[in-house]
Amino acid sequence: MNTIRTVAPVTHDLGGFTVRRVVPQAECRMVGPFVFVDQFGPAQLDLGTGMDVRPHPHINLATVTWLFEGAIDHRDSLGTFSTIHPGTVNLMTAGTGIVHSERSPASERAAGPKLYGMQTWLALPDGMEEIDPAFEAVSDLPVIEDTCVSARVIMGSLWGRRAATTCHAQTIYAEINLGPAGAIPLDAEADERAVMLVGGEASIDGQSLVPYELNVLKPGERMTLSSDRGGKIMLLGGEAFSSHRYVYWNFVSSSRDRIEQAKEDWRTGRFPLVPGDEEEFIPLPDKPKTVSYP
Repeated sequence: MNTIRTVAPVTHDLGGFTVRRVVPQAECRMVGPFVFVDQFGPAQLDLGTGMDVRPHPHINLATVTWLFEGAIDHRDSLGTFSTIHPGTVNLMTAGTGIVHSERSPASERAAGPKLYGMQTWLALPDGMEEIDPAFEAVSDLPVIEDTCVSARVIMGSLWGRRAATTCHAQTIYAEINLGPAGAIPLDAEADERAVMLVGGEASIDGQSLVPYELNVLKPGERMTLSSDRGGKIMLLGGEAFSSHRYVYWNFVSSSRDRIEQAKEDWRTGRFPLVPGDEEEFIPLPDKPKTVSYP
């Protein structure tokens, strides 16, 4: 077998589009620094509607937004405004604390927004959890192309090419598009690796992938990803963390006390506001959907 475990997604219907969460779950808390992995869409929302994720906080992590289709307006408490498009990675480092919102642009609402992509969180390594908040949008990403294969390196170094995206810990992240009869090798250098089929069909060393399941791969083995009819696959992973990360709602930290402090800070309004999006916010939930705590 080429996988050490397969993780089926937990599915949430958010009114017009589906979100599939594979990390964190009891059988998979992290893959490298990835402590949260959501896949959403493909979906076409109704005319005049859109996605509206009101301002909410994060600490001690970095969020990574990657789109296959559609667009999202990002605003944060640093004063950043960025419209996310396919081919551009948005990396928001929370560090000591940041607040952001994600909404469909007005132009997308008029046409009926498309939503199809990935939302992941990266735990910050020991000694870097409380770094200053930061934001970057990187579009000049390496593309590896061969017959029937196109792979874009989103983070880290793969196939001899390195993305310019900041990595706080050793990270690999890539979108792989295989045409009919396409194949690409998966290097074995990262401590932990996983693949997710997000469109079409594909297999790894002859083992078929089930759509939207996370397949955590055996460490240290070079494998081949292939497709008979064409498929889209995400590859993610990186260095294994030796220290535990606690997750509660939008907060990730190696310290439970730090999460309790963040909960109280959000409850009492001590986080900064998002310029241009100050009128709304998501209250701290009593029973959040994302919990890996204690």
